[in-house]
Amino acid sequence: MSDENLVAEIETLGAKLADAKASIGTQIIGQPTVVDLSLNAMLSGGHALLMGLPGLGKTLLVETLSTVMGMSANRVQFTPDLMPADILGSEVLETAADGARSFRFLEGPIFCQLLMADEINRASPRTQSALLQAMQEKEVTIAGEHRPLPAPFHVLATQNPIEQEGTYPLPEAQLDRFLLRIDVDYPDRETEKGILMATTGVEGGQAHQVFTGEDLIRAQDVVRRMPVGDAVVEMILDLVRSCRPNEPEAMDIVSKSVAWGPGPRAAQSLMLCARARALLDGRLAPSAEDVAALARPILSHRMALSFAARAEGVVLEEVIDAVTRSVTRIEQAA
Repeated sequence: MSDENLVAEIETLGAKLADAKASIGTQIIGQPTVVDLSLNAMLSGGHALLMGLPGLGKTLLVETLSTVMGMSANRVQFTPDLMPADILGSEVLETAADGARSFRFLEGPIFCQLLMADEINRASPRTQSALLQAMQEKEVTIAGEHRPLPAPFHVLATQNPIEQEGTYPLPEAQLDRFLLRIDVDYPDRETEKGILMATTGVEGGQAHQVFTGEDLIRAQDVVRRMPVGDAVVEMILDLVRSCRPNEPEAMDIVSKSVAWGPGPRAAQSLMLCARARALLDGRLAPSAEDVAALARPILSHRMALSFAARAEGVVLEEVIDAVTRSVTRIEQAA
């Protein structure tokens, strides 16, 4: 495809995304960063982990996204007694009228385009692991048979940072499959006032469909074709490698505080999400600013502080910010 056609496609898609954000804004008030990151995950073809206190609109966000993006959606409430078959489905033995018996597969809720895994850390590790293959390979294996999932396929999981009693922390392999971690914070006073006025009246705003599943697949293809400058590629590599405690590029604060750092999937995520962020902002190519803005959402769930650092009160996000500032200065000097 020629550069002119790609530019025209990016501009058309940018206008459509602006319409999608406006439609989402009728339901999700005053959370532009959360909305942008959620759309970013979908444009990049990945999954997102929504972290926030109860009542901040995480469930409403997922429901609104399914409407606006034109995707079939299912919701699973994760509980301690949830079993893998409750998500994936199972085979049942049926007896026909003539007495013949055969197995029939009953699809679970994972067979959709947008799966909401509500309070994902409430389920046991055995049940959490049922999502591993689906999130990475977009298929599940049941009774020895590979069953592809609908395309596009995205998981948006929610997790509360409090009430940790009776929860099962997500293992590193599970966390790494989430493209982004999205922190949903309390709204400011004016935003909360707007929420009150918009949601306690007789009629509220209505979101409308803007995309279809096929539209989203085409948009994901456009994101992967967007050009990325060498300086941005080098910044991504510098940022990811500087966050690994055993790498020569690691800063002192990383070597002293970080137990383990991000793998190559973090660099891949930064590359895709930087493109998607530029597209959402109406630009034709990503910049260093896009990489810096995405450092926390992409790296914070792919790193862990050492025990000594936690005891000293070190904050992981502050470590990421320090590395990002350092890498940005290096790139500017170069």
